[in-house]
Amino acid sequence: MDLRLAAYAVCIEDDRVLLAHAVKPDGTKTWTLPGGRVEHAEDPFEAVIREVAEETGLDAVVERLLGVDSRVIPAEERRVPGRPELQNVGIFYRVRITGGQLRPEPNGDTAESIWTPIPEVTRLGRSSLLDIGLSLALTTPATGHVDPVPVGGLIRH
Repeated sequence: MDLRLAAYAVCIEDDRVLLAHAVKPDGTKTWTLPGGRVEHAEDPFEAVIREVAEETGLDAVVERLLGVDSRVIPAEERRVPGRPELQNVGIFYRVRITGGQLRPEPNGDTAESIWTPIPEVTRLGRSSLLDIGLSLALTTPATGHVDPVPVGGLIRH
């Protein structure tokens, strides 16, 4: 089994959430939260700030830890064929934008980033991580944990 540690940003302003349009190697696009893999010896707190800047062009500060999500992606559902199942451990932070200019990620996996009204999220083809992050931000459970989001229909890994 592969293991991935990732940090994700939930940024909500005026009932809108900041989304990133991720492009998979096969060209499939999925809406998700800005964020991604924590580099070797990197603090997840610093990783989420770096990821927001890389993917969106915006400067962010962390306001609070929202929670942690752990999910296993079966081998047959991985982006790269032939890889074993993947355990993704995601750390979710509430962030606030402090500056920068919204732009696509240069030479990266994010085609565009946009502010989307929260009620419109349910109509998007999206990563289950987006639903987890929004649930954590809107309910702020004391445990920092919410129920898993089933994958299917508009919701993908």
